[in-house]
Amino acid sequence: MKEIKDIIKAYDTATKQGRQTALATVVHVEGSSYRRPGARMLVTDEGNLTGAISGGCLEGDALRKALQAMTENRNRLVTYDTNDEDDAKLGMGLGCNGIIQVLFEPIDPSNAGNPIKILKAVAAKRQQAVIVTLFSIEDKKTLQHGTCLLVNEEGSTIGNVPALQQRVVADAKNSLMEKRSAIKNYSAVSSSVSVTAFIEFIQPAVSVVVAGAGNDVKPLVEIASLLGWETTVIDGRPAYARSDRFPSACQVLVTKPEDLLRQITIDRQTVFVLMSHNYIYDMAILKELVIRNAVYIGLLGPRKKRERIIGELKENGLVLSAGQLETIHGPVGLDIGAETAEEIALSIIAEIKAVLSGKEGTLLKNCTATIHARSAYAIEAIKLNPGEKLE
Repeated sequence: MKEIKDIIKAYDTATKQGRQTALATVVHVEGSSYRRPGARMLVTDEGNLTGAISGGCLEGDALRKALQAMTENRNRLVTYDTNDEDDAKLGMGLGCNGIIQVLFEPIDPSNAGNPIKILKAVAAKRQQAVIVTLFSIEDKKTLQHGTCLLVNEEGSTIGNVPALQQRVVADAKNSLMEKRSAIKNYSAVSSSVSVTAFIEFIQPAVSVVVAGAGNDVKPLVEIASLLGWETTVIDGRPAYARSDRFPSACQVLVTKPEDLLRQITIDRQTVFVLMSHNYIYDMAILKELVIRNAVYIGLLGPRKKRERIIGELKENGLVLSAGQLETIHGPVGLDIGAETAEEIALSIIAEIKAVLSGKEGTLLKNCTATIHARSAYAIEAIKLNPGEKLE
């Protein structure tokens, strides 16, 4: 979500300056690559880049392709084959061993359904959504429809699919329900013509609520903000819970534990870190969170603190289920040998990311499987029913 927000900000600035822009989007990857489908980069006619579609190896050529798309005023699909050992002919050292499809879309500010307007609709609300991008790998010279549809969790749609409206909308809603992206290739039974849809599931930004406003909280808020996560700092002490002490936080609240949840919305992307160094304050907040099924509760302190709090809650009639106990991470953080406040903050942020991604936080060099599951971006071939038309 951070990349999307950065692109929107850069687009608004460029538009005010009267500059032309184009959006580059990775729509499909076969094999290995630095970025996955959904990576985006905004390019201005002055050559300014916001976002990234690779680790830097594709950006130079992508700039040229984006400028060409602006000049021609049409969408272009470009294939980068990083399996090619003769990288010199592209003027770059790739070495990713993958085939990357990048769609370039010149942005027309007067078009109410342009890709940036769709991205703005995604960023405007804190909810899950699906973006549909249509393209054709088989025939790059044909019309590349591009980013054309948004479906949000309220069931409403923004934009228009120029082909297979009902079929694509249904598949988009299915991806939203299953909370996963998909790539589908639609082809007619009696025709060789086909269109591919990148159906991208998008989560809202991670929201980190930190209980405690001590000095050790500052690096945690700064790292989370750098990642584009939304941060809230709470404390019962007005002298500590001040915005000037946490300039990168989205909000700083002076509140009692029992009043907290009236001021914060909890969803599947909301996590909590309890580090007030006040046992009673942390326990009171943890009690409120477990009964509301928070997905992650980090508890600063030794294992005995966690066991003591759980024991006291049990004595007071609140027996936690196995699922509730699983959400309590105490001691909080990954074991990276952290000592300083900054290192501890890094270990906490890394654990949160691992938990939300369903990962263990192990060394990548010890993993036998690929970093990203290739099956997640496999193209599903779909034969249309008689009567269904691509256009």
